[in-house]
Amino acid sequence: MAKWTARHEAPEPLEGPVVATVTGGTIIWFALFLVQLPFYGWFSDRGQLWWVWTCAAGGVLGLIGIWYVRGREAALKRHAEAAAAEAEAEAEAEAAGAAGAGAPAGPDEAAGPDEAAGPEDGSGRPGRTG
Repeated sequence: MAKWTARHEAPEPLEGPVVATVTGGTIIWFALFLVQLPFYGWFSDRGQLWWVWTCAAGGVLGLIGIWYVRGREAALKRHAEAAAAEAEAEAEAEAAGAAGAGAPAGPDEAAGPDEAAGPEDGSGRPGRTG
């Protein structure tokens, strides 16, 4: 049997109002549960109680879904803010580097006071004095 391989790349995931969608679905599940509660006996007589409990389970799972998608949205927002702050810091560093690129630093400016004087003990290691 031949292994199946995709011919095209997978499309990017769709981003939309996920929190609102999950919240709306959860409200619908709970509303259906509440609408069916007065008919509990009717569902029980016919062996169809799973209708009532399916709606209750949908509502409870929807609450978990709301918690999850709100956390996901907050994490995505934090990531986007961190990426924007990082890009801004890089742009500022680039601008500062371009402003200071006109005059190259001499050996006395780049090195500390001990290193600028050079090795006095002849060891070849900068900054060491006798």
